[in-house]
Amino acid sequence: MAQGDFIGADGQLIPEVLAFARQTAQAHNIPPSQVEALLRTARYNATAVRLMTPPARRARIRRAWLSYRQRHVDPIRIRRGAAFWQAHRSTLDQVSARTGVPASIIVAIIGIETVYGQFTGDHRVLDTLTTLGFRYPDASRPERQAMFRTQLADLIVLDHQGALDARTVEGSFAGAMGLPQFMPGSLMRYAVDGNGDGRVDLAGNVDDAIASVGNFLKEHGWVRDVPAFAPVTLPASADRLVQDGLAPTSDWPRLKAAGAQALPGRDTRWQTQPLGVIDLQDEIRGTHDYRCATPNFFAITHYNRSYFYAASVVELAGEITNRMGL
Repeated sequence: MAQGDFIGADGQLIPEVLAFARQTAQAHNIPPSQVEALLRTARYNATAVRLMTPPARRARIRRAWLSYRQRHVDPIRIRRGAAFWQAHRSTLDQVSARTGVPASIIVAIIGIETVYGQFTGDHRVLDTLTTLGFRYPDASRPERQAMFRTQLADLIVLDHQGALDARTVEGSFAGAMGLPQFMPGSLMRYAVDGNGDGRVDLAGNVDDAIASVGNFLKEHGWVRDVPAFAPVTLPASADRLVQDGLAPTSDWPRLKAAGAQALPGRDTRWQTQPLGVIDLQDEIRGTHDYRCATPNFFAITHYNRSYFYAASVVELAGEITNRMGL
């Protein structure tokens, strides 16, 4: 066996992988021999380890919102996003009507994740998740290794259910799959059949990908007819209102009492929702972009925990909408 694979000198799975295999088999009522046979084919992915390894002397990365936005809200994604929307308008309209998630947001997420299927990853997911689950390169992050083991267990269950073939399915160096880059757990819990053929194919079926993104956001709290950012002017002291986390911690009465003002002539349904003030900081340029975020912004952060990511989705959605002339 190649160095770094998960087979011991005795030809059996190494003890920690064998224990995981038996625990997974018992927890999900899968024959142990089936799980062990699958894991015996796993190979060490050196690229995944390299990309996950923190630099030996890593300086704190400075937050740079404008640079991040420029990389993700770019002319290629705007142009291809409009073309993608035009090509799949019927499906997008149906999913939006069913979930309440605007078509523009769904289009933007697929654009940021894979540029509409151009970059979905060529790493075998079984190799990636086994490697990061048992050879994660940062010992200070045991919760990350545990997360990848959980995702590996989900992959094994999906394979047992026939939802995918774990021996062949490919994805990113972190194990995300298909046009929307779902991890196995998200595929299991939130992916849906978008075209009614009885199966979910996020890599080859655009209807499934669109429907699954809409369902993911709906299940994570998307509120119909509410913008991701509330139309308000924040007070000069907005820095004192800034929050962290993946859920809003304030509301309109408190923000209004602190000096926030609603812009005139706008729909006011957002005023009944929980709200949070976020800071899209650019430390390189010395700027702060304070915004009032609704539950829909925070729904996007469950897709990717970065505020920069969620804000870029919203900004790209707006640019594509403008490109469409809507």
